[in-house]
Amino acid sequence: MNHFQPATADMAFILQSVLQAPQQLQALPAHAEADADLMQQVLEESGKFVGEVVAPLNRDGDEIGAQWKDGAVTMPPGFRDAYQAFWQAGWPALACATEDGGQGLPAVLEAMLYEMLSAANHGWTMAPGLLHGAYECIKHHASPELKAQYLEKVATGEWLATMCLTEPHAGSDLGLCRTKAVPQADGRYALSGTKIFISGGEHDLTDNIVHLVLARLPDAPPGPKGLSLFLIPKFYEDGTRSAAVCERIEEKMGLHGSPTCVMRFDEAPGWIVGEPGKGLNAMFVMMNAARLHVGLQGIGLLEAAWQKADAYSKERRQMRAPGGSAKAGEADLIEQHPAMRRILDAQRAWIDAGRVVAYRTALELDILKHSDSAARRDVASRWCTLVTPVLKAAWTDQAFHGASACLQVFGGHGYVREWGIEQVVRDSRVAMIYEGTNEIQAIDLLLRKTLPDGGAALLTLLDELAADLGDGADAARARSELRRFAGFLREQLLPRATSKEAPTDLAHWLADDFLRAVTLLVMAWAWARIGATPGADSARWQTARGAFWRWVWPEFDMRLGMMAESLNG
Repeated sequence: MNHFQPATADMAFILQSVLQAPQQLQALPAHAEADADLMQQVLEESGKFVGEVVAPLNRDGDEIGAQWKDGAVTMPPGFRDAYQAFWQAGWPALACATEDGGQGLPAVLEAMLYEMLSAANHGWTMAPGLLHGAYECIKHHASPELKAQYLEKVATGEWLATMCLTEPHAGSDLGLCRTKAVPQADGRYALSGTKIFISGGEHDLTDNIVHLVLARLPDAPPGPKGLSLFLIPKFYEDGTRSAAVCERIEEKMGLHGSPTCVMRFDEAPGWIVGEPGKGLNAMFVMMNAARLHVGLQGIGLLEAAWQKADAYSKERRQMRAPGGSAKAGEADLIEQHPAMRRILDAQRAWIDAGRVVAYRTALELDILKHSDSAARRDVASRWCTLVTPVLKAAWTDQAFHGASACLQVFGGHGYVREWGIEQVVRDSRVAMIYEGTNEIQAIDLLLRKTLPDGGAALLTLLDELAADLGDGADAARARSELRRFAGFLREQLLPRATSKEAPTDLAHWLADDFLRAVTLLVMAWAWARIGATPGADSARWQTARGAFWRWVWPEFDMRLGMMAESLNG
């Protein structure tokens, strides 16, 4: 019960049958050979590695944790060996370009791998979790000299990378960063300052670590436009160690297997990445990639919690369930109790819909990168722009609250360490905070991506979702609700939120409810797609489908009502 097992059959069904990924990908010249057999093989082999190598380390990662002494961090037992096997097998390089040492496979396969890894061992997975974003950042913004030295090492995962943004006085407001970068005679820059909450800032998993650091040049203006991005390795090419010092690691609520470091840069020489003053542009390449992966963390952690609770419910016997199974010996299993079934089935509805949304997002990234059609790239861009904050915020929120609900299935046993469910609750909580808090995701969706164009992009997305639905009761219901929300957007929210008479903070009050409403609409679309797929008529899928409409969907009217009250108040 304590070791996660990847649900590769469910994942393959959504990827290949619901989303028809092979057909979409093979239409792209770069992925013409990405047929169903190849994708199935990658999924099964990655699932085997995750289940057999990474998952068994999860408990030691939590109980022993990463250890700091005199500036060095020792990772929990087995972590280094597992990581060395991971990168040498080529898993970090799955979606990187072949000319950079990668395998050139679709991004959606990488996304599915990291969902499984997060479920199996969130602490261990934090180490390679930033690799793809660092790779894209270096590839698109670094000089040819930096690429020659660092790109392949990061692409393959031989060296790990960090993203050094946050400072003690500045959380999400990056414009307050004070770390200084002073030009040197040799063309490098000497960086001085302190960064906090740096995942993997120091460890013994790899022989080198590549730090990507936001800092301010001497003549830079205040605020975010004055920030530039710099690369500082743990070790330089000649073997000398940089003045990037890990002062300590944080004692955290969860993720004990991941060292969250306070990093001090003492005039540490490094190189600029991209143009001066354009650091955030380069860094957001990393952050946008990270936000998709954080959404996948939410799905994976919820799956891990559900697996534990479902297994326990099939073993634990209590009083006879009302209306329970007539089979001898089953009526007193707690899985027969309506209260427990409601918890388990509602989380299943979130996991299944989340996979549809996340895998489509990854597919759209592949299409955005490789499609020859400008119109199709526009569709992909619109989806990724609007859905990524929804995915990050809603499924990390559900990972924590859903894992807490799964703990309830265990009763008192869930509150003790023996069963492992309390670790999932603790580990999942941080995903609601990092890579932009969930409140920032909601503000981003409404104030930056919906209101500036008068809702045009979102209304177009809603029309595309409605057109994507086939026949059937679920499709008809989803189509009707999409249109109802579009009407609310046009007739009530947009006119009042943008009115000169409206309070300037009105949209901020609406943002969280707005994101939740959009989340439920996307889930309705996802469940309509699942329902229209051959093979989804089994009890396994029908039970989760019913749970969505019965116990998850009713929140939609509540969110509309709350927004209406705010608009009228």
